[in-house]
Amino acid sequence: QVQLVESGGGLVQPGGSLRLSCAASGSIFSINSMGWYRQAPGNQRELVAAINSAGSTNYADSVKGRFTISRDNAKITVYLQMNSLKPEDTAVYYCNFNVQTRRWVPSYDYWGQGTQVTVSS
Repeated sequence: QVQLVESGGGLVQPGGSLRLSCAASGSIFSINSMGWYRQAPGNQRELVAAINSAGSTNYADSVKGRFTISRDNAKITVYLQMNSLKPEDTAVYYCNFNVQTRRWVPSYDYWGQGTQVTVSS
């Protein structure tokens, strides 16, 4: 099994910054992608940013130029640097790893527990 532990959420004023972290542990053979999703009350969960095994990234249009996803392979950790935060960024943020736990088996999605980000004055 794979466990993901998130940290870094909190309350921040508009225009402020936060950095989220998500560390993985457990049985990991390979990681196809890492990503961050968010879900605001009454909304569906949406992709915020993702990075694949080759290092290519993609972002939701609403966060381009403000958020940056990065990873530390040695620590099996993905980060989300969030700058110029807006009230509409308020949501629960979830990390996601697509992991192959052993050779020759399918990969699966694993999720963090979620961390609340609130942007308010």
